[in-house]
Parts: sequence; structure tokens; C-alpha cells
Amino acid sequence: MQLSATAIEVADLSKTYKEGVLFRKLHQALQHVSLSVNRGEVFGLLGPNGAGKTTLIKILLGILHPNHGTASVLSLPAGSKSARRKIGYLPENLVFPRHHTGRSALYFYGRLSEMNDSQIARRERELFDLVSLTGREHEPVRRYSKGMRQRLGLAQAMLHDPDLMIFDEPTDGLDPMGRSQIRDVLDQLKQRGKTVFLNSHILQEVELICDRVAIMALGKLRGIGTIDELIENHPDASRATVTIEVNSSVQQLQTITQGSPVRRIVSANPGDLDVHRTGLQRVEVDATDQNNVDRVVDQLRSNGISLLRMERFRPSLEQVFLSIVGAVNAQPKP
Repeated sequence: MQLSATAIEVADLSKTYKEGVLFRKLHQALQHVSLSVNRGEVFGLLGPNGAGKTTLIKILLGILHPNHGTASVLSLPAGSKSARRKIGYLPENLVFPRHHTGRSALYFYGRLSEMNDSQIARRERELFDLVSLTGREHEPVRRYSKGMRQRLGLAQAMLHDPDLMIFDEPTDGLDPMGRSQIRDVLDQLKQRGKTVFLNSHILQEVELICDRVAIMALGKLRGIGTIDELIENHPDASRATVTIEVNSSVQQLQTITQGSPVRRIVSANPGDLDVHRTGLQRVEVDATDQNNVDRVVDQLRSNGISLLRMERFRPSLEQVFLSIVGAVNAQPKP
């Protein structure tokens, strides 16, 4: 049997809750969501609170059932026992029983995954090395830092060697070192061909590690694609600009670049109004066409001006996210 190229397939998924005691209101947590996650990719799920991300994850795990639509995991019905065996899950706030050591905690979760003692023993050494907890496995979990507990949570999710990992806010509350360690683990999982479905609100992390991203808001899918694809669809993408820093005077630069696609020349010192004074200046060039940049660079160099720094502007994932979510929130309520 040939494996499907997709690890997760969601089609027209909807989920409605009933809220309230006396006056029962319907809350549409998911509205006709469709997406697919390829095998072997790191896929990021983004959205503000109340976007429907947790509901979607619970449906994939079989904790909730949709009112409409279908979801499959590794070509198996979402929530089926056979599908759950192939999933490793790290919840947002995993709490380990306080009496456990790192090693006994892994044993506990291994037995929950129907692993025998020898299978757990074979995996635990590799996993403690992978999550950088070797030498700390016999310490009580209550003495672990938050970063150590999070890495132990990753180890328990990977213990039964699942094909799909679903991580809910794996770097939440961690310091830069802890986040870097988690990113290293995720990178190693990808190199091993594992699929990672990642829910996070730390957009900088998502931009660093995810192959593709889906953005949700108010229960609907609002955007999906690679980081570059999402950025290219941002309204500010058409304002592509390259800023060139040089040591010159404003007057000299105006003379050299006359007739060139230079948007503006600004002094690095905003209080300096003397256009004849030599100093650090920034030349902003229209970069919608690379030929524009090449032309200005050639003009500057041919006039003996050294380029100290060049920086290309493009919208960040955070700007894309805020633009999409802001547009949704600005829509009139039905």
C-alpha cells in the first residue's frame, strides 16, 4: 500500500458549541476549514485567542468530533485508535506528577502508549540525548526548570516514535536559550522525515522553523502558504525597497543619482540639515525591479563611494498576521 503524500487532510470542517445555561447560544468555533499538511514538513498554525486552533487540534486527536466535514491523519480517520498510535502530542500545559523523575516519567508515558519495558529502555537514552537532558534523568521533575520540563514533554511525545507530532505552544514562556534548544529538536525531527504540526503565537519562532503556515481568525482559515507566499500577498510587498548606507553628502548623492529610481535620500542624523556636510546617509531605492538596485550601486561605486551596508525591506510574518487578523476584526459583525 502506497503512503499518501499528506499527513493531515481536513475538508470543510465545522464545529459548533452551545454556550450558556439559561439562554443557549451557538458558537461557531470552526467554519468550513480545509487544509492539508504534507508528510515531512513543519507546519505552523497561527491565530489569536478564539481563532479555533485548539478546537482543530482536538478534532485531529479525536477529543472532539466535528459537526460537519472530515479529518484524516496519516490516511486514517482522525480520532481512530490506529491514528492516535501514530501521533505524539505535547499539550500547552503538560503537568508531570511531582513524584516522578525524568526517567520514571518517560516510563509512565511509555506504558500509556502500550510500550513494553525493553522498548522504553531502547528509546529513553536516545531521547534524553536529543532533548539535552542526559545526566538529569534521575532528578525529580519538580526540580526541573520550565525549559527542562518542556524538553521532557517533547521526549514523551516522541517516545513511541510517531510519524506525526502535534505540539501546542512548545516554546511558550521559555528564554532565548530554551527556544533555541526546542528549535534544534524540531529541526532534527524534520531531518528524520517526521511531520510536525505546530501551534504557536510566537511568530518569530514560526518564521524561523516552519515550511508552511496557516492563519486562522474567528473560526475560518484566512491564509495558507509558505512564509514567502504569505508575504508576497501583503499590501506592503509592492513597496519593496533596498536601503544603501554610504558616507557622503546629500548634495553629492543627489547629483550622482539624478534620474535614477531613488525614492529618497535621508541623513542618518535627522537633525543634520546641511546638505553639503559629509556623513552617514541612507539611499532608499525602488527594488520592485532588481535592475534599479544594480543601476544605483554602479553609479555610487563609479563615483568612488563605498557601500557600508545594504538592507532589503520586506514585510515580516508578524506584519502579515496583524494585517489579516486586523482586517477580519474590522469587518462588521453579522
